[in-house]
Amino acid sequence: MAVQPAKPVAPRPVVRTAVAEEAQEGPPCPRCGTPNLPERRFCRRCAAPLTVTAAAPKLPWWRTRWPFRRRVRIGGSGNALRRTIALIVLLALVVAGVLLYPLGKSAYQDVLDKLGSTAPITPSVTTASAAVEGHPATLADDGLSNTYWGAPAIGDSISFTFRNPFRLVDLIVHTGASADPAQFHQQARPVVLTLEVTASDGEVHRKQLTLNDQPGPQTVATGISDVVQVRLTVREAAGTGAGRSIALAEVEFFKRT
Repeated sequence: MAVQPAKPVAPRPVVRTAVAEEAQEGPPCPRCGTPNLPERRFCRRCAAPLTVTAAAPKLPWWRTRWPFRRRVRIGGSGNALRRTIALIVLLALVVAGVLLYPLGKSAYQDVLDKLGSTAPITPSVTTASAAVEGHPATLADDGLSNTYWGAPAIGDSISFTFRNPFRLVDLIVHTGASADPAQFHQQARPVVLTLEVTASDGEVHRKQLTLNDQPGPQTVATGISDVVQVRLTVREAAGTGAGRSIALAEVEFFKRT
């Protein structure tokens, strides 16, 4: 009787006893906490670096701005370029400060003038280069608008001197013989005046004033500090003629408080 060949049988896997994981002593991994030998550079379990690199220090704010944020090296280092640029910037700021200081100071004082309040101030001495009889210079600062300083001719001037320096914010000019329209035209009236303001350090500020030929107050903004004297010189007048003087009724001054 024929016997069929036997089918091949796969060998059974050999079960081996697992070798206990060799214990290692050393610093733990910063990621998984597995101990590692001191000489290892990477974790034996998760392969994370065992040497922690210190975080780069935070750059100062100016290093984040152009051109300092660029790493330009000259001769192996960019420090020389950075120092040169910083010096140029510093010199530019100094020059700008010197050139713009007067303008900035003036703008600052103008802001204070607008935010602050004013008060009238009276001259200590009032004089004139000339005056018609009965109309001296003192009548231009007596607080009345129906009296006046009478200037005999074009080119005459009136000066107001103050005891203490002050910030002159503005002044108010009243022209003509009176604020009454019927009496206003009885004398000539100044329509162009030269304003000269002298400061305590001797500096003189000049300005030409063009006035309306009508009764009533006319305000002139000045904004000048440390004022000690104000002079008004008649340059042009309306209504001039024989026997008619140039009438300046009143000049009021206002300081910053």
